[in-house]
Amino acid sequence: MEQSFIARTSGLKAKDYFGYAMVDAAGCLVFSLVTTLLQKFYTDIFHLSPLFIMLMFIAARIWDAINDPIMGRICDTVQPSRHGRYRQWFLYVAAPLAVASVLMFVKWPGLGEEGNNLLTCVYASVTYIAWGMIYTVLQIPYGSLASVVTTDATERSKLSVYRSIGAALGSIPVLLIASFAYEKRLDAAGNIVIGENGKAITDMLYAPVLMGVIIMAVCSMLMLLVAFLWNKERVKTKPQPKAKGAAMRAMKQLFMSRAFVAISLVAMLLLAGQMFTQSFYTYLFDDYFHANWMNLATQACTYSPMLVLMFFLPKMARSIGKKEVCAVGVAAAAAANLLLFFLRGMEPGILMWVFLGLCFVSGCGLTTVVMQLWAMATDAIDDIEVKARSRDDGTAYSVFNFFRKLGQVLAAICVNGALLAMNYRYEKGAVQTLANLKVMYDLATLIPAVLFGLMALILFVWYPLSKAKVAELQTQKEQTLKASYENQTIEI
Repeated sequence: MEQSFIARTSGLKAKDYFGYAMVDAAGCLVFSLVTTLLQKFYTDIFHLSPLFIMLMFIAARIWDAINDPIMGRICDTVQPSRHGRYRQWFLYVAAPLAVASVLMFVKWPGLGEEGNNLLTCVYASVTYIAWGMIYTVLQIPYGSLASVVTTDATERSKLSVYRSIGAALGSIPVLLIASFAYEKRLDAAGNIVIGENGKAITDMLYAPVLMGVIIMAVCSMLMLLVAFLWNKERVKTKPQPKAKGAAMRAMKQLFMSRAFVAISLVAMLLLAGQMFTQSFYTYLFDDYFHANWMNLATQACTYSPMLVLMFFLPKMARSIGKKEVCAVGVAAAAAANLLLFFLRGMEPGILMWVFLGLCFVSGCGLTTVVMQLWAMATDAIDDIEVKARSRDDGTAYSVFNFFRKLGQVLAAICVNGALLAMNYRYEKGAVQTLANLKVMYDLATLIPAVLFGLMALILFVWYPLSKAKVAELQTQKEQTLKASYENQTIEI
């Protein structure tokens, strides 16, 4: 009996899942340096103002609006090499990404010192924007890879789970730096400096940060090389014609798709919420709780639910629906963060344990959407393909990736806006006031509650691909694959 076209382009083994996950683990080793460490490094080591950091991040994302679609079209239109259309980029980007990651954290003589503020601003801008461009060369091909690795909806759901686990594992090592690269501040007489809340003031140390960054960058490079060997493209797509206006037509189809726009907005808000908490919590735990170990503990609370849900979530997604599970999960995350805001009057020594407990609840909720996000994005792109009879994966993932980068902009605005709102003091030897710290806690809990609440609203109300719609889409996709094969636009 002849196999279906979906069956002929599926059949993943353990090596395929691990290889796919390793790409995001490698990427997140260096991406987590930006989301967790770079913001505080800029204020505490380079002594840059939050206003400049916010404007620099926004300018970088405006530039991404140009280079992301360019990379997407390159992926769609270039002739594939013998290594395939997408996985070849893992090989090309491994070393440049490692070098760019380290350069962001190198404090050359004079940088961060009084009188050299302009030089420091220029160096930070150039290295950060260069890193972002190189990271794009990794992320857009990787996002597109899932569509040619397998066409089976169940396997794509598992790929999304494995990708999320890879991202979580890649995000953990930076927490060791964020938790332990500090020392207590001493005055001229060698006494420990105490803040207004009676806690010892701690300062970030440059040398341990740089050493940790170098180790993570090298590991990222090696993992990308292994991931290049372990991934396989089962659907061999032919280059899209370089016709005039083809890119604009592809973009128009994306923005006309309700499913694609909705899941892109969810991805934007999710990354904004994740980046905000990862960056702002470094300030909260250092200045408010004076317990830097909470960086590691909070991430353990956030990501540990994956260890359990990875076994059950794919089955839940099949039986209940990806949209349905994720909407309820992210609503629970929003509620947990809102409850933390209302508990702000508790004594800090008790509050820190309540904070960790509700972070675990929030982590359980967020895990549902983190693990299914990429499968839902692929569903949305499939929906466009069966309706428009056209598929531009590189362009689609460049737009999807751009929405995620808008999430980085939103996170930068939230983090630095919060620092400005609380009048955060970033000059050398600064001490935060008790009033400032109270505002810091309020913003650290309210902002994630709002971001996650908006995600839940979009999933409940706007995202259209329910369980029934996805089942119908799978049937239509089989017909589309058959037509594409017969028209010789794909090879199997």
